Amino acid sequence: MPFVSFLSGAIRLSATFLYGSTGEIVIEKSGHLNLGIPGVMSVGAAVGCLTVYKMLKAKIYSSLLLVLLPFLTTIVAGGFMGLLYSFMTVTLRANQNVTGLALTTLGVGLAGHLVNGIKAGGDIGIIAKASQFYANLFSVKSNNWFVQIFLSHGILVYLAIIIAIVTQVILNRTRIGLHLRAVGESPATADAAGINVTGYKYVATIVGSAIAGLGGLFTIMDYMGGNWEYVLEGFGWLSIALVIFTLWRPALAIPGSIIFGGLYIAAGFIKGITFAQIELIKMLPYVMTIVVLIFTSIVGSKKAQPPASLGLNYFREER
Repeated sequence: MPFVSFLSGAIRLSATFLYGSTGEIVIEKSGHLNLGIPGVMSVGAAVGCLTVYKMLKAKIYSSLLLVLLPFLTTIVAGGFMGLLYSFMTVTLRANQNVTGLALTTLGVGLAGHLVNGIKAGGDIGIIAKASQFYANLFSVKSNNWFVQIFLSHGILVYLAIIIAIVTQVILNRTRIGLHLRAVGESPATADAAGINVTGYKYVATIVGSAIAGLGGLFTIMDYMGGNWEYVLEGFGWLSIALVIFTLWRPALAIPGSIIFGGLYIAAGFIKGITFAQIELIKMLPYVMTIVVLIFTSIVGSKKAQPPASLGLNYFREER
């Protein structure tokens, strides 16, 4: 059934946006706007693919290890990109927008270099052999429509949902989340209350970037079947747009990411449309984000607004 295939595909692709948006929400809750998410996702994917490549070349064929080790190296790579961003914007107080854009340029270029290194060996095709482990681990095969839509996905899809839910709980139900939101709203007030503003900003950015990096790994090793495609930069920007679309709430990012995934693949289920029309359909997530941004600005609800200090560097001496 086309509808079953469409909804299943939307849920599968949604993991890419969900990882990226959840990671960015964590970062933005600390008051930092990281426009380097596309670069973070690209580096995460490239390092994960490189790990898979090295493991297969070393004749390591354990399905568990082929999922676990790239997963860990991707987290480290994403976290390192977050550390670099934190050092520039928290310690050196560089402009957040410029630093984020530079991080995207660096990340996309570095990822291309790493992948070209694999291609130079003429063996990049072997990475596709490991993609089956990502797509099949924990998935259920059946002709039942419910199973096909909700239970036929790989482990990284379900992990993205779990991370989003856990993040929502931490942000709204724990002392750590309360302190992080205080840092994002008014770092001077949080600092006066004894909260380690610099520490929270560093940890939030590193953890958020690590989560976003997993979106890159999922895209290549699951959604793309192990084939490298230069679509991660576009997916990264959509993930940032999703943060606004879901009003900085990880729980809302779950259905929001499915909507974005559905809009992105919708053109493939419509017959007789031109390439220009396909590209217009892919623009719909951005259009919807703009509509939501305009609506929330008109309504003026405090809960629908970003952290008050978002994008502003904190100078303690000016407190």
